[in-house]
Amino acid sequence: MRRPAWLCTLSSLRPVGLAVGLVAGLAPGGAAAAADDPLDCGFVPAVLDRFLDAHYAFRTPDARLADHFVDLYLDRLDPQRVLLLQSEADALKPRLRSLLGEVRVRRCDGILQIHREMLARHAENETFTKAYLQDPKFKLDKGISLLLDPDKRERPKTTAERDDLRRKLLTFQLANYVMAGTKQEEGQSKLVHRYELIHRRFAKMDDEDKFSAFLDAFAGALDPHSEYFSQSALEDFSIGMKLSLDGIGAVLRSQDGYTVVNEIVPGGAADRQGQLRTKDKIVAVAQGADGEPVNVIDEDLRDVVRQIRGKKGTQVRLTVLRQTEKAETLNIVITRDKVDLKEQAAKLTWHEVDAPAGGGKKLRLALVDLPSFYGGRDSGARQCTDDLRALLDEAKAKGADGVMLDLSRNGGGLLQAAVEIGGYFLRTGAIVGVGARGRDTDPLEDEDPQVQWSGPLVVLTSRFSASASEIVTGALKDYRRAVIVGDDRTFGKGTVQNVIDLPPGYGAVKVTTAMFFRPGGESTQNTGVPTDIQIPSVVQHEDFGESSMPYALPPVKTAPFLSSTVNAPSGGWRLVTPELIGQLARKSAERITKSTEFAEVAKRIEKAKKAKGTVKLGDLMATAEKPKGDPDDPEDEDEKRRKRGELTPQQKEAMSILADLVSGQ
Repeated sequence: MRRPAWLCTLSSLRPVGLAVGLVAGLAPGGAAAAADDPLDCGFVPAVLDRFLDAHYAFRTPDARLADHFVDLYLDRLDPQRVLLLQSEADALKPRLRSLLGEVRVRRCDGILQIHREMLARHAENETFTKAYLQDPKFKLDKGISLLLDPDKRERPKTTAERDDLRRKLLTFQLANYVMAGTKQEEGQSKLVHRYELIHRRFAKMDDEDKFSAFLDAFAGALDPHSEYFSQSALEDFSIGMKLSLDGIGAVLRSQDGYTVVNEIVPGGAADRQGQLRTKDKIVAVAQGADGEPVNVIDEDLRDVVRQIRGKKGTQVRLTVLRQTEKAETLNIVITRDKVDLKEQAAKLTWHEVDAPAGGGKKLRLALVDLPSFYGGRDSGARQCTDDLRALLDEAKAKGADGVMLDLSRNGGGLLQAAVEIGGYFLRTGAIVGVGARGRDTDPLEDEDPQVQWSGPLVVLTSRFSASASEIVTGALKDYRRAVIVGDDRTFGKGTVQNVIDLPPGYGAVKVTTAMFFRPGGESTQNTGVPTDIQIPSVVQHEDFGESSMPYALPPVKTAPFLSSTVNAPSGGWRLVTPELIGQLARKSAERITKSTEFAEVAKRIEKAKKAKGTVKLGDLMATAEKPKGDPDDPEDEDEKRRKRGELTPQQKEAMSILADLVSGQ
């Protein structure tokens, strides 16, 4: 497989953009900085230039980028929208915008002055918190309601509105302590102390911290996957937020003051325990099943990760807030462990189904589950390419009538593996194109003429399918090699990130440098890969996917680079045509309409659409008193089915579509 030199550092592609090779950097003027040189105002312009020199879309801090920066910086200064009134936020915006020009001429007084003003706001908020929670007449009012997502809340217009919002937020935060097992009086004391710590931590920020916050806001304004790493943050990044080593096996991100579960690593401790889900908000962390919970709302992500990470065999208790069609709070105890590669590896299961034509004929179908594009350069490291090749050889040798490739839980992985695996179902040709700014799209090709599976093929995807899985899905769709089924589309992460080292002591920048393209010329960015046939699921929701992330780059197109050598006349497979998809879709729709399982899925989807995010505290606390793992919860049951080796409703329907496809060939 041909790989251009500039791509050789690529190692992992996931929705949150894991590390990809380091490139050495120089200090201003070309001299390397000393290891103990802190980030100062004089170096800030050089960091901005590094971002703009490398970024795929932005070359200058234009009006659109400035708008992004102002809104994001403001949200980071006041993530819960309890410090500033709407009028005060509006007055601050022009000053924030002016910072972009000021720092480029090494004037950083504006950053420091805004910090001083926000410090006074934190002091005021701490005073309000103490007065409210230490009032002898205070009662936990279960009748209040709160819109949980700060982005959907309007900023208060008056001090009375702000005070009311503060009271509601404090009451909900106190309820989190109570639901985690803390007595109310003790929770009140802990919450007061927490706001003292928030104020104290903000006050202790040195100039380097303030400049780092400015730079990270600028990075986030470029796109969701660009970041600035201070030296300490770079060290944490090197360990990885994935927590796969002696941790819980979950990818976390920070959003609106909450630590949010972005991905459950297949085979990790959280995956095996079975309760934690993507989009869960972690609101408290306790060491051990009976440890004291520590509220982590508004905590720095690195600090939360340090509390969750720990030695293999020890336990951590997470208090999580979950909202689907209803809000609930759960206490989840996870025993820390390493990722079990056997659980993460590709698997093949056999399923006999009745042939649609009847007559008592049985079809022998192979389901190949590939949860990630795993592998490594170390000698002896397990490779998904080797595993999948062996499974497809087994499917062929044992007479499979058709293969279903399940990528519905696949969040990505190795680029090279995706290209090679795409070639397992095709002859030679381009699988994906990579286009950097100012460069022509560079196709990455499968050069192996051998085809591991040439029979009927269905690919199951979901809103979780991202990055490398979108590369394979997009190629098979564009070459009309497979029927793509599942949610309306995949996740939509179609960008490449590189980590660029700054001089020693200054950290690094992670910046989006390129975009992936399907052979037909469409990018997978933002819009993902559309399915041919939709299968309803509770995760098909507009607030999950790249397009829901702030300042996600828009999709772009390039000239098609379809290879004529992929589908040779003697290829042995029937090309997927619109007519064929129409026939399969009609049969699928008839089955789904009659299915009791999908009737329940439809109810949950409708409830989720109606949910507006406003939660009544009494309802939330009531859920904490109920037994967890409700057997009537279809989403919980799906995970149980997978662990028992049974099919989910989506997998069952995908297999039925495959049976129809086999019978029609």
